Amino acid sequence: MTNFEDRYKEILKNELKDVFSPAAIEHALNPRNLGRMENADSYARVTGPCGDTMEIWLAAEDNKIEQATFETDGCLTTIAAGSVATEMVKNKKINEALQIEPQSILEALGGLPKESEHCALLAANTLKAAVRDYITMKREPWKRAYRKY
Repeated sequence: MTNFEDRYKEILKNELKDVFSPAAIEHALNPRNLGRMENADSYARVTGPCGDTMEIWLAAEDNKIEQATFETDGCLTTIAAGSVATEMVKNKKINEALQIEPQSILEALGGLPKESEHCALLAANTLKAAVRDYITMKREPWKRAYRKY
């Protein structure tokens, strides 16, 4: 990171500390698992009620999620929610991953302002769609040939 980036992040942290929890700020400014995944086992793209779009890629083995990555065109809270969701799902069995709800993402972020809570919903919905895609691809692997991402 450059000095400019460090200074910019410090300014942002100071501006955001009265509105967001330290966990939310940390995940927003230093997101985990950001980026596309080559040769993913499943994928989902969902657009939320605010217009933000999130994409999640999963790699799984023996019905256990080994890796998860995401991308979004959304705001800092959407980035934070995607980061937390992909962290939460790692090493979970497929059926456990389906149990991750927006509330658990909000709790992991230390809460969000009311007007930003929909970001956790977007992350949870995208994650569940990616898990459902994994289940579909496992049952009908021929569909993988027609996937576009």
